[in-house]
Amino acid sequence: MFSLVIPLFNESRNIKFLLKEIKNDLIDYKNYEIILVNDASTDNTSYVINNLSFNNIKIITNNKNKGQSFSIYEGIKKSSFSTIVTLDGDGQNDPADILKLYELYASHEDVKLIGGIRRNRKDNFTKIISSKIANFIRSRILNDECEDTGCALKVFDKRIFLSFPMFNGIHRFLPALFKGYGYKTLFVDVNHRKRIHGKSKYGTMNRLFAGIRDIIKVNKILKTKL
Repeated sequence: MFSLVIPLFNESRNIKFLLKEIKNDLIDYKNYEIILVNDASTDNTSYVINNLSFNNIKIITNNKNKGQSFSIYEGIKKSSFSTIVTLDGDGQNDPADILKLYELYASHEDVKLIGGIRRNRKDNFTKIISSKIANFIRSRILNDECEDTGCALKVFDKRIFLSFPMFNGIHRFLPALFKGYGYKTLFVDVNHRKRIHGKSKYGTMNRLFAGIRDIIKVNKILKTKL
């Protein structure tokens, strides 16, 4: 059993198709729920998700934009199951990989987080290079042994996640936090797809400066823990 948490900000043209894919890929699996967190979208997202005909979906609506991390946090707090799966709402993560990661997680009792690695990313050159640089710096400093912490597709333990100090940007540092708190992690290759509709919510420069700030923050958290 798992809770699939999907944060949404202006993904009205992506979410319905993504949910159909999820339903098709999990057609033989019934023990899960989908939690959609609408992060104060300014497009038609609210109308689309509130008129879905799917079952086992919870909808959470933020009154103001809180960002991806806090949206994930809100979804996890209101989830029903102890195993969490996170997925982006832009359609770039492939729902066909959900069960692959979940079944691997379920078969390894000692592993508390499994993350996807986007080996063949379908983003523009600038985004790929800046991400590689950021991943290299972060991994060297935090020693999280993860080459693609920005991949949203992850499976992890709810209780452990909620024990971490909450901050904006935490979703990118889960491998470092799980490992730093003494839990075993595992990473596997997953498919990555081009964004069909909309645009990325992150700019290169704001992600760079936020990433530096958050590396310092996580490093302090882990040193305090030790």
